[in-house]
Amino acid sequence: MAHPTGFIDFPRVDVGHRPIEERIRDWHEIDMPLVEATLNQQAARCMDCGIPFCHASGCPVRNRIPEFNDLVYRGLWQAAAENLHSTNNFPEITGRVCPAPCETSCTLSINADPVTIKHIEYQIAERAFQEGWVKPLRPAYRTGKKVAVVGSGPAGLAAAQQLTRAGHEVVVFEKDDRIGGLLRYGIPDFKLEKHVIDRRLEQMIAEGTKFEPGVHVGIDVSGRYLRRMFDAVCLTMGAGQPRPLTVPGGDLPGVHFAMDFLTQQNRRVAGDPVPTTGRDAIHAKDKHVVVIGGGDTGSDCVGTAIRQGALSVRQFEILPKPPEGKRNPETPWPFWPKIMRTSSSHEEGCERRWSVLTKALSAGPNLSVAELHACEIDWVRGPKGWEMKERPGTDFTVKADLVLLAMGFLHVVHEGIIEQLGLKLDPRGNIAVRNWMAHEEGVFAAGDARRGASLVVHAIYEGRQAAAAIDRWLKR
Repeated sequence: MAHPTGFIDFPRVDVGHRPIEERIRDWHEIDMPLVEATLNQQAARCMDCGIPFCHASGCPVRNRIPEFNDLVYRGLWQAAAENLHSTNNFPEITGRVCPAPCETSCTLSINADPVTIKHIEYQIAERAFQEGWVKPLRPAYRTGKKVAVVGSGPAGLAAAQQLTRAGHEVVVFEKDDRIGGLLRYGIPDFKLEKHVIDRRLEQMIAEGTKFEPGVHVGIDVSGRYLRRMFDAVCLTMGAGQPRPLTVPGGDLPGVHFAMDFLTQQNRRVAGDPVPTTGRDAIHAKDKHVVVIGGGDTGSDCVGTAIRQGALSVRQFEILPKPPEGKRNPETPWPFWPKIMRTSSSHEEGCERRWSVLTKALSAGPNLSVAELHACEIDWVRGPKGWEMKERPGTDFTVKADLVLLAMGFLHVVHEGIIEQLGLKLDPRGNIAVRNWMAHEEGVFAAGDARRGASLVVHAIYEGRQAAAAIDRWLKR
């Protein structure tokens, strides 16, 4: 146990952020890391529980959290880094963008503030890079087997790294011109600067993983071609089919999917060309922005629009406002609590409303979207479960020069390789698998392509598990 009375002696210290007036003028990460003395105290708060729920039920990659907390408290940083990397390929990423379900399942969360697990993970990963402890782990021998990984998001990268280290020849195909998938183009730089991805890719390349960006599998090369050229194929394309807004005016110019908006800005930050005029150009400067969808992607749109110079930013969510406080009786410890959360982007300036149903969008003189028409709703139990019911007299209209659809993703895109291989789908439209293999022999799937839209940390775990299944299958 790190410190027998640490959880009594030391209060939780949260990570600070750069001042709002400063950070909204650039695209750099906003967190201000804790100093080592404070971090030592935070690690000392770990109780070393008999059953560590942070590890057993909270952390999707099964990080051995009490162990690395103890190592950090004792100053054994390199051992902590080795411990952390044994379960998580990319702790420098999860330490930045994971919502930290481990903390809500921390035993201290029953009646106190949890250990700052996420930030301790971040600090371990950063220390490992600074000290040069992150080195290529090359395989002792080569198996002669070839594996194609389709998609370079967190699931694909995790699978590729594990398979390369197992001795297989791995090629990662990515439809975009840079590697990283959702990490590269879906997460703003103020949460994850892209040099963080690049330095990890350097390790993977040195280990022997090969990357083929700008190759859209299913269009540029066929699924059958991959089956002929590779011994196994791992599909990790993500859940790329966004949920559309099916209302009058939903297809007006100025209405865009959130991922298209975020991708363009990430390309700008990277210095890559993006459309500057016409319908394909998406920018919030001097516009009244409405974000439809109250999740993390919507929050990322809020922060991005503010930095681009929007006149106003509103975020509408169709579900009811979650309860205030740290716990909700409907989601007791150690489960992820359904509670009101305010992100750093919301703090920067955003009007938020819940139980709002968008009914229509209308155009202005330039034929682009100009107004959003909506009403408030109540959620009532009906014969088929919860149903929406419009609240009489609550119709309203707001200015909307740019409408961003952040309503989630339906499933993996079916056109292309999935149709070419004739893969079976589950009832939600995701790739159906058994022991990570699709019904097509030698084709595997992991991450959001298999489970639907989820967290980066789930994708990493699934990539690792699929890699282990592929390795067993190739060595059978």
